[in-house]
Amino acid sequence: MSSHPPPQGVNATVAPKHIAIIMDGNSRWAMREGVATASGHRAGVEAVRRVVEACSERGVQVLTLFAFSSENWGRPKSEVRALLALFARYLRGELEQLQQDNIRLRFIGRRDRFSSALQRLMAHAESATRNNSRATLVLAIDYGGRWDIAHAARELAQQVIEGKRSVESIDEGAVQGNLSLADLPAPDLCIRSGGDLRISNFLIWQFAYSELYFTDCLWPDFDADTIKSACAEYTRRERRFGVRALPTTGAP
Repeated sequence: MSSHPPPQGVNATVAPKHIAIIMDGNSRWAMREGVATASGHRAGVEAVRRVVEACSERGVQVLTLFAFSSENWGRPKSEVRALLALFARYLRGELEQLQQDNIRLRFIGRRDRFSSALQRLMAHAESATRNNSRATLVLAIDYGGRWDIAHAARELAQQVIEGKRSVESIDEGAVQGNLSLADLPAPDLCIRSGGDLRISNFLIWQFAYSELYFTDCLWPDFDADTIKSACAEYTRRERRFGVRALPTTGAP
C-alpha cells in the first residue's frame, strides 16, 4: 500500500485502511462504575479485543493503538506497574488468537525503559506473527510523536556523519523513511475516545492529513458500533490533502 495521498478531489468513499486510536477513559469508566482504576484498565483490554475484531471484519489493514505514552511514566508508580503487568498478560493471552486470525503484531516506541523480560516478550510476539498477512496491529508503547521525529533526526544525522547521505538529501521523504511507521501507510482516520479534543503527542507527523474523530464514549465502552459510526463519518468527508478540486464546467 502507498502512503501517498490520492489524486486531487478524490473523496473517502470506502472504509479507512489505517485507523489509529487514542484509547482514553479507562479511569473515568472505573470511577463511573465505582470500581478500582485497575478494573477500568482490564475493561479497556476487553475493548481492545472487540475493536481488533471489528476492524478486521471491516477490512481495515492497519490498526494502531496508543497503549502507553511517554508521558504515562509520570502516573503513580502503582498504576504504571499495573498497566505494564496487564500489557504482559495481554501479550501472553492474545498471541494464539492473533495467530488464528492471521494478524501481525508490531510495537513502536522506546523499549529500553522496560524490563528485559517484557522486552523479550514483545520480541517473541513480533517474531511469532511476522508472517501473518490479514492485518497489522500496531501497539504504541512508551511512544511519543516528538520522540519519533527526534529519533528520525538522530538517525539522519548519523547517516550524514557516516557518509551514507548528504545534508542536501534530507527532505520530507527522508524524515518519513526514518519514522516508526515508515513501512506503513499514514493513518486515514484518528479516533479518540473519552471526549478530549486533542491528539496528545500521538503520531503528530503521520496525522498531517488524517481525519480526526472525537467521541465522548469511554474506551471500555468501545465496540463494533462505535467503529461503525466513526467509519460512517469518515466516508462523508471529502479528503483534499491541501488542494482544491477544480469545478466542472461541462466543457469537453
